[in-house]
Amino acid sequence: MLPTFFDRFNLFTAAEIATIVALFQPRHLTKHSFLIREGDYCEEIAFVESGLFRSFYTTDTGNELTYCFRFPNDLIGAYSAFITQGKSVENIQAIEPAVLWVIKQKDLALLANQLPQWTVFLKVIAEQQYLELEQRVMQLQRETAQQRYKNLVLNHPNFIQSIPLQYLASYLGITQRHLSRIRKEITF
Repeated sequence: MLPTFFDRFNLFTAAEIATIVALFQPRHLTKHSFLIREGDYCEEIAFVESGLFRSFYTTDTGNELTYCFRFPNDLIGAYSAFITQGKSVENIQAIEPAVLWVIKQKDLALLANQLPQWTVFLKVIAEQQYLELEQRVMQLQRETAQQRYKNLVLNHPNFIQSIPLQYLASYLGITQRHLSRIRKEITF
């Protein structure tokens, strides 16, 4: 899966992809384990081979607010902490058992020195992350919770049943009771 991920960008030769992939290490996470916790430093990013993740933060009152889900074939990391080399303001937790391919920050720097097109790759990834963030902001401002739920179901039908209701409700900005009503009303 990891070689296919890099191949789809049409930036690297097969030999370069082999060099890149060799720097990633496999990591298995159990359900509910964390890739990173709030307050930790983020010195790695990962490719999700299998499993499902949620990114969340804890409010001052102790409530957990889920703002993002990550699915297989996604890159994952506490990007703001990774970029600033500061402490993470988010938690990234496995919702189900997961297999990741992890690369350390020092190895990413090595790739930047070895492969000129690595910078282009990072630019493409940054642009994708920006577009995803913009889409999320627009969804929260323009769409109803029902529309946001429907989009999630349409875009990730194989995973929606694996996400606990309290995480889905938090992501949608509604109560679990409201989510139950929405699920009963929606027909595809």
